[in-house]
Amino acid sequence: MLFSVHLKTEGGTGVMKISRHKLVKESARFDEVSKTSGDFGEGLPDTIVIHYTAGPTAESAIHTFKDPAVKASAHVVIDFDGSIIQLIPFNKIAWHAGKSSWLDRNRLNPYSIGIEIVNAGRLEKTGDRWRAWFGRTYGEEDVVKAVHRNENRETWWHRFTEEQITATVELCKEIMNHYKIRFILGHEEISPGRKIDPGPAFPLDKIRDRLLYADRSDEKEEMKAVNGRVNTAGLNIRSGPGTSHKTVMDPLSRGTEITILEEQKGWYRVEVPVQGWVSKRFIEKL
Repeated sequence: MLFSVHLKTEGGTGVMKISRHKLVKESARFDEVSKTSGDFGEGLPDTIVIHYTAGPTAESAIHTFKDPAVKASAHVVIDFDGSIIQLIPFNKIAWHAGKSSWLDRNRLNPYSIGIEIVNAGRLEKTGDRWRAWFGRTYGEEDVVKAVHRNENRETWWHRFTEEQITATVELCKEIMNHYKIRFILGHEEISPGRKIDPGPAFPLDKIRDRLLYADRSDEKEEMKAVNGRVNTAGLNIRSGPGTSHKTVMDPLSRGTEITILEEQKGWYRVEVPVQGWVSKRFIEKL
């Protein structure tokens, strides 16, 4: 069965389609990588995991994934111009998540599609330039200063292009048309403390909200205070309902019990004993 969405690319508006678990040639090219663990189980994949490559080019990422000495692979790589290189069919398990966990699952590879976006990641300021770990430098127009969701201080990050963000959204839409996707997660969320991608330069929360929760009400939902428990490691508690707000204390550890006071736009105002806001996705009610 063939599904389609429109994708803005460098050459104009094209049509992105998945047929037999591959993107067709109009929107992507296929460059096979053989490192998989076979087919997904029934009803899977149900998760998309977003990564950045931490490298300079799509070619360098593909070369790494093809290296037999590197125990890693991904389903697709998205280049700066929004073009997509598919490496593994979407019905095959890739090696992109590594040591990871989400809710009651450990090691997310057998549940998830891995999207790698070409991006240098965290940068260091050197004079009037910003340097990546591999030596390339970037100007101010290519840099974002922001606080990572698992940290509490501002650092410098390589900016994603508009074309990459558009391509990621449209690819996720098409994957969701074809597979029963329940979660869209960052590598930093399933491997906190070990991984930091895609980082704060990528609008993960906005994209996730748009794709998974577009039909929810934006109105404040009144509720009686109830008890809850944190179900992820290192949950930030913020001064307001959104990632743009500053953290108010150290991250909450998995299993921390909290009192839920209010819900607003997918966030809970909680007391632990200080008050702050946390994403409701990471709280289970007791």
